[in-house]
Amino acid sequence: MTGDERPRYAYLGPAGTFTEAALRQVVGPDEAAYLPQVDVVSAIEAVRHGEAEFAVVAIENSVEGGVTAVLDTLATGDPLVIQREMLVPVSFTLAARPGTTMADVARISAHPHAWAQCRRWLRANLPGVVHVPATSNTAPAALLAGTDEKLAFDAALIPPAALEHYALEALATDVADSSRAVTRFVVVGTPGEVPPPTGADKTTLVVHLPSNQAGALMEMLEQLSTRGVNLSRIESRPIGDALGRYSFSMDVEGHIAEERVAEAFMGLHRVCPHVRFMGSYPRVDEPHDGVRPGTLDADFHAARAWVTALREGQAT
Repeated sequence: MTGDERPRYAYLGPAGTFTEAALRQVVGPDEAAYLPQVDVVSAIEAVRHGEAEFAVVAIENSVEGGVTAVLDTLATGDPLVIQREMLVPVSFTLAARPGTTMADVARISAHPHAWAQCRRWLRANLPGVVHVPATSNTAPAALLAGTDEKLAFDAALIPPAALEHYALEALATDVADSSRAVTRFVVVGTPGEVPPPTGADKTTLVVHLPSNQAGALMEMLEQLSTRGVNLSRIESRPIGDALGRYSFSMDVEGHIAEERVAEAFMGLHRVCPHVRFMGSYPRVDEPHDGVRPGTLDADFHAARAWVTALREGQAT
């Protein structure tokens, strides 16, 4: 396979990011062209503009919740769908140029999500240190290693694997407030025929409320609960056209090909002004509970056959 024939994957770079680690779970660098981007929006837009077939982006973190830039970018613009999800354990290394000590560190560069996951450690070990925001988890490492000039920061919070790419020294390892922190990444591509269900799937969607009146959220959620569709994530995001108007980004357990999920989508389509399907794909963790009795595909099929018989005068 030549370089021109390899599928192109856009991801948040430069080399050594957690996103690259997630991408390597999908396809190796010898099988695909890796296209590092300066931010997650650029990675998603590379797919929309035909510069890449796929994008790998972080969508949710166990400490900070949803990655809002990704959620908002996927919720608008040309439709894209999630095709796969991956989990990457997250901890950080505090790195600096050779010769730097902890006593020298007054300003640390870090991606905002990295900083949020290390606040307590930093308060305990480097009280008063100043945060210098970075565009990615390895961007400050590239700056520190790429020049001897004085920078606006003394050290950086970076993924442990980034030390393989940049000539820096570790001042502290396993930097994190939670030893079980994990980030969920997704592969995003253009819409096509939805792959068949695996029996352990997840479906992502964006929904606008049917109205701004009391009970509107309940009306929307009832379309799911009455069909036995369990939510594994729900987050409100401002629509952006006026104060007080919000959309809801949701993950539900199940596949659009399953009767209960399809019926829930039809219910949402009837009562909500906007519903965006963002993909059904295999989940990497186990469902929280089994399918509720009465909501199996066979139950929907039997109920539909009964109604058909009623209409034809063959049942009472």
